[in-house]
Amino acid sequence: MARTVRDAALVTRSARLRLFPRTKPYWRMLEQGLHLGYRRRATGGTWIARRRDENGIYHEEKLALADDVQDANAHNILDFSQAQRAARTWWTNQQRLAAGLPPSNDGPYTVKRAMADYLDDYRRRGAKGAEVIESVVGRNVLPALGDLPLHKLTTRRLADWHRSIAERPRYWRSRAGTPPNTAAFDRNDPEAVRRRRASANRVLTYLKAALNHAWRNGMVPSDDAWRRVKPFRSVDAPVIRYLSNEEVTRLLNACHGAFRDLVHAALLTGCRYGELCRLKVADYNRDVGTLTIREGKSGKARHVTLTGEAPELIERLVAGRSSADVLFKRVDGRGWKRAEQLRPMREACRRAVIEPAISFHVLRHTHASILAMQAVPMAVIARQLGHADTRMTERHYAHLAPNYVADTIRANFPRLLPSPPTRVVMVRRGRAG
Repeated sequence: MARTVRDAALVTRSARLRLFPRTKPYWRMLEQGLHLGYRRRATGGTWIARRRDENGIYHEEKLALADDVQDANAHNILDFSQAQRAARTWWTNQQRLAAGLPPSNDGPYTVKRAMADYLDDYRRRGAKGAEVIESVVGRNVLPALGDLPLHKLTTRRLADWHRSIAERPRYWRSRAGTPPNTAAFDRNDPEAVRRRRASANRVLTYLKAALNHAWRNGMVPSDDAWRRVKPFRSVDAPVIRYLSNEEVTRLLNACHGAFRDLVHAALLTGCRYGELCRLKVADYNRDVGTLTIREGKSGKARHVTLTGEAPELIERLVAGRSSADVLFKRVDGRGWKRAEQLRPMREACRRAVIEPAISFHVLRHTHASILAMQAVPMAVIARQLGHADTRMTERHYAHLAPNYVADTIRANFPRLLPSPPTRVVMVRRGRAG
């Protein structure tokens, strides 16, 4: 919420009447580029708004009479606080007009409307993951803030909301009509607290993106309320889990049929679940040994290199099938859909005694971790995974890669204690009698 500015010379009727009458207004800055003016006349004053455009030129607008002689009516006679709101509304509409948008005359612009406009723009730009953002916002933002007008947002309210997300248990997906499914949350567990705070930061990022979009489009005169809300610090450190060779073997042995092929392919290629689900038979390039991911998370296509047993798996799947056919199918013959991997993955982890159970995405981390531990360059791993550059790859996997520093330290640091004595006794054979 834009704060109400205080000014001892303008806030009360008696204070304004002590000002010297003049044509030039007494100005008070409300925001950077926005001023509220009071033009003092002999018989009373008038409120004036002034804004500075992108070229540095000032534009003025008469708002209403000041409540010097008659009481304020919030229409054509305004007190100091009402004049501030009128100035900000005028400024907002001027910004919208400058951006080619119509004035906002259809009620207060709420957080819910701001989020809807942001998601529409997000989809128009071709960005991926809008459904995920919409789901997260619907569960975490709209129930608490959705009906609140943007101009009534305060830093304190947003900070309290942000903290409340970090202090409540995580929601798990549940069937429609069933009670909410919440995970156990141990507030004394530092890792559990870190994860909840990291989740709260992601939700805050989504909300700030929508509010900044509204502010840039002139729907609210100031971004001060949410700009002051800071995310939790030191909670986004990557804690990447990957499977050991033994766990990979147990997991594959615990999977069956079509789901086993899907898990096997994820381990061999590092592809995301959604990328595997969208693959067609035609995306397998037999001559060069690659899979074409036509629509990755970033919206760009990439070619995933197949090595080892991957071509054997793909050749078996594409045998005798049409090029337009889905590559990975369920037992019933249809393609895999969103979230259909969750239950079979939990069951496979239970049978394979992998605790805690992993998500399907850990298979992607396992593929990348294996490459890193085999000293594959980070740039090559980034290309295989479809990362835009090596920053994300290095953040998650660089610590696994053999490197000169670690090898040099291990080779040159001496033992601090003598080696423990061996308990193996050599048995000498006597000569045969």
